[in-house]
Amino acid sequence: MSTGHNPLTSTPITTDILRGALELERTAHGVLPQRLPAWARAQNTDPQLAMAEAQPSGVRLAFRTRATVVELDALPTKRVYVGAPPRPDGVYDLLIDGHPAGRAVVTGGNTLTIDMAAGTAEQTPGPPGTVRFGDLPEGVKDIEIWLPHNEATELVALRTDAPVEPIRDRGRPVWLHHGSSISHGSDAASPTTTWPALAAGLGGVELINLGFGGSALLDPFTARTMRDTPADLLSVKIGINLVNTDLMRLRAFTPAVHGFLDTIREGHPTTPLLVVSPILCPIHENTPGPSAPDFSGTAEGRLKFLASGDPAERAAGKLTLNVIRDELARIVEQRSARDPNLHHLDGRELYGEADYARLPLPDELHPDAATHRLMGERFAERAFTPNCLAVPAP
Repeated sequence: MSTGHNPLTSTPITTDILRGALELERTAHGVLPQRLPAWARAQNTDPQLAMAEAQPSGVRLAFRTRATVVELDALPTKRVYVGAPPRPDGVYDLLIDGHPAGRAVVTGGNTLTIDMAAGTAEQTPGPPGTVRFGDLPEGVKDIEIWLPHNEATELVALRTDAPVEPIRDRGRPVWLHHGSSISHGSDAASPTTTWPALAAGLGGVELINLGFGGSALLDPFTARTMRDTPADLLSVKIGINLVNTDLMRLRAFTPAVHGFLDTIREGHPTTPLLVVSPILCPIHENTPGPSAPDFSGTAEGRLKFLASGDPAERAAGKLTLNVIRDELARIVEQRSARDPNLHHLDGRELYGEADYARLPLPDELHPDAATHRLMGERFAERAFTPNCLAVPAP
């Protein structure tokens, strides 16, 4: 019998029906999924990381129901960059039994106005909005609503026209990944089409995405978070943020990588762990950071980045992508003698020179939607194999 005309009832939004977040923070409006625990957030003083980790990349509501109507009230925080083209609204992806079944946006919400040149940010409050998915197939089904990967999203209320229950363990391995804005999903078309989400779908794994825009900086609290988070497969993608923030020199980089891996291994001594070096980024292959925004094309709706360092400074220990790739390969080779479950992947296998010629980075830093798909497919092919992050047979 159809449930389409039943009244909508509310279901509390709890960790039982939320995946990909490490904590739910109670707010004045509802709950805010957080991808770092409170103790780790308390150790952070960087507003960029605070903003990035609260954007729910990889976070999704997941439940089983007979409902044919689902409504979600949410309060997004939308970003506006002074002098840059307008950003599209964050996307909510609906999956039914693992298959794409709808896409929507929430209007309204808070507005965070960021002036990159002045280094300032100002937030203006706004009202919540509603995502509605109707005319869903009848019968019992698994529903996932993937939250916008690039928009902080407070969850206010979930309503359905039939009862909701958590999806019990599907027996899939948990893949815990850490990386930069590329792993976070910058410029992907939607939350299920970031390269980690695509790779997870192809690999049949449950994703926990600790990709933080501008903030893959070997922070010890991130390593401890990974140490303490149950997972069957682990990966860390290291490099671009250390160059484009010009945060450290080679002398600090090498022991920091060792320390990061040591900390992860304290909680996951034998779990398959993959170290991924940077994808191709021509502006920083041999030129150190920091990166700087190039506003010269904003009148035409284009924002690009350029490298403001001097290649001659490599001799003083400044980092470039090629320096980092060589050092990561050396570190993994050294450590793998006593850690056979540690593996290395050159990021240029995911996106290299031939790919740049065909699919250039639109802003010289971030891949576009087509490149996210390419990277997800290639990561799944290379990583989820018996020789690397082996996924157990079902």
